[in-house]
Amino acid sequence: MPELFRGERLQIMMTQEELRALDDWRFAKRMPTRAAAVRELLKRGLAAEGFTVAEEGSKSQDFGIIKAGRGKAAAE
Repeated sequence: MPELFRGERLQIMMTQEELRALDDWRFAKRMPTRAAAVRELLKRGLAAEGFTVAEEGSKSQDFGIIKAGRGKAAAE
């Protein structure tokens, strides 16, 4: 499996209850680390809200509500 480069660090504070819920979910899903569990939950949460992860090489102009040059709302 190719090694992923993760150049950004995100530090968060959690309550004991939140941490317990994270660890319970992590172990139930057999996730290797807390960080992996947080990344998976973030990805799932964003997908549930209709957001997707951008592919490598995507540009910000590829995302939005209005299509470039048309002024019309993008189809949902």
